[in-house]
This record gives sequence, structure tokens and C-alpha cells, in this order.
Amino acid sequence: MDKILDKKAEKFLFDYLNTTAPTGFESAGQKMWLQYLKPYIDEWHLDNYGTAYAIINPGQPYKVVIEGHADEIGWYVNHISDTGFIYVIRNGGSDAQIAVSKKVNIHTPKGIVNGVFGWPAIHVRTGKDATLAPSLDNIFIDVGAKDKKEVEEMGVHVGCVITFEESLSKLNDRYYVGRALDNRMGGFCIAQVARLLKENKKKLPYTLYIVNAVQEEVGLRGAEMIAETIKPNIAIVTDVTHDTGTPLLNVKKDGDIKCGKGPSLTVAPAVHNLLLQQIRKVAQQNDIPIQMSASSRTTGTDTDAFAYSNGGVPSALISLPLRYMHTTVEMAHVDDIEHVTKLIYHLLLDIEAGQRFRYFEEI
Repeated sequence: MDKILDKKAEKFLFDYLNTTAPTGFESAGQKMWLQYLKPYIDEWHLDNYGTAYAIINPGQPYKVVIEGHADEIGWYVNHISDTGFIYVIRNGGSDAQIAVSKKVNIHTPKGIVNGVFGWPAIHVRTGKDATLAPSLDNIFIDVGAKDKKEVEEMGVHVGCVITFEESLSKLNDRYYVGRALDNRMGGFCIAQVARLLKENKKKLPYTLYIVNAVQEEVGLRGAEMIAETIKPNIAIVTDVTHDTGTPLLNVKKDGDIKCGKGPSLTVAPAVHNLLLQQIRKVAQQNDIPIQMSASSRTTGTDTDAFAYSNGGVPSALISLPLRYMHTTVEMAHVDDIEHVTKLIYHLLLDIEAGQRFRYFEEI
């Protein structure tokens, strides 16, 4: 199979990752994603809350979903002080520790307002403030305004959504680096699966739904809704997982997963064992490296939403190893992106219409 990350695919990746799509405000990213997919699909739809889904071979009784989530973490304007400083609350799992000194975009009805997360200089953090750490109680945004009135005249109001300014880059010709790789990379991979099916002229014996769900970062909400709409027979979810090979992580606690060594397959209550066995078989048959991880209760991904919908949907999770999750320097290895895409592609070719997932048929 040819290299997936060719010039056309990489251009889409950069355009897509550099388009902001915070939780609840995913439309710009969804439009771009669907526009890229249009040559490779039969039809597309959008639900009321913005989950986008494309369909290949519509109208078949057996339905398979491949899914990623479209939203990125961010912030909301929560308070504007009389002196013109902006205080925030989280939109998703945003980390106050990494916010300070970052440039931000405040999305207002008048357009983007630029700002920075300010922080007192090291020179003045003395005495009891020597160990001052960023938290939701003390981080703030400075837009260069003299007072609250000027901030409001810019169009900023309580409830405006805020995103980090950082854009995607490539490091050592080996890693993609930036914000929102969680989980825009999943949306990229499943879009490439659609492209491979079209370019290789593969005819599936079932209807394939390619789903880019919203609002994962606040509780798997988009997946919950779309699972009820589609009512799939199988769901293959892709998300990111922690690379535990970097400093300050504990492999005994967090698992032994490293970037560049292949997709991570999760064993968990929501992951159907027979489907997981099939994925491992497909990986072996196609020389795709894999890593294994375990989750004791939930996966914390849209896998859980699909698995426990509609009386139970056989579901599995294929994860992309990621360094520095929920920061502006998330890192994903080129080889892992290729292998996640190829694994999903070959799995779809292995799935049969009407395939059953009963652990036993008779006793």
C-alpha cells in the first residue's frame, strides 16, 4: 500500500489541525472535514449538535461505524474585571498549568480578539508567592485593554470561547506537533480510510458510517447522540492514548505505550473481546505493529458511548500514542498515524455483513 501521508493528505492535515473547533463550536472544522471527504463518499449528514457523518454504500441492513471526535479543549470567558482582565473557566479538560504565557484567540461576534495568559514575573514571585502555581483561581487573560468597557467594545462577553493560538508543525521529520491532535488526528485517519476505500475500488458488503463526533471532551455527548441515530451493528473508535516513555510517567501505573511502535489496542469492559481478537488477527496478517493497554472500568473515550447504546453495540478502541496530551505541544509519530489508518482499513475489509458477536451460541 502506498504511503498515506502524501502531499495532498498532509496539506489537509495542516489545514484541518489549524482550524479551531472547540467543544460546542466545532462547525468550522466539520465543514473542512466533510469537504475533504466528499470525493470519497456517497452522502453526508449533520445532526442537530454538529456531529458530522459520511456514508459509503448506504441502505444496507448491516451498519459499521468508524469514529473519531472533532472537538478540542479550550476556555470560556467567565468574568471581566473592572481593570480589563479576563478570568476563565474550562471548556473540556484544559490545564491551567500550561496556560500561562500562551497566546490565545477569543472568538467574539465581531471576530477574533487576540490575548495572552499573563503571569507575574519570576522577580516578583518571592516570599509566600515563590511557589505560586497557575490554577483556575489565578490565571487571567490580558487583551491590552485599559478597562472592562474597552474589553466589551472589542466584542468580548461572558461565554465567549477561547482557544490557543498555536499551529501545527513537524519535528525532526518524524512527529507532528501542536494543539488539538487529540483528537483531530482521529478524524484525519478515518478520512484517509475513506480515501483508501475509494482509490482502491473496494466494495463493502455493508453500510459504512464515518463519524466525526462533537463534545467528547465534556462527556462523550456527541457519540451518545449519534449512536442512537445510526444504531450501528459495530463501532470502531479511534482516539489518542498516553505515550508513557517520556519523563515523569509511571509505566506500572499508566501502561507501557510508546510513540512509533504502533496503535494501542485497549482491553476494557466496553471493548468486545471477539472484535478485539479480530483486530489483532488483522494486524498480524498485515504486518501492522500494535501495543496493548488495559482500562479497569471505562476507556474514557467514545467507545463507552457506542458500546452501551442500543442494547449493546460490539465496539473496540484503536488508539494513537500521543505525547503531552492536553497541551499545545501534543506529539504524534508519522508511523503511528499510518498504521492506525491501515489497521482500520484492513479491518473493514475483514468484517462481514451480518457478522455476529455472541460469545457462545449453544450450551
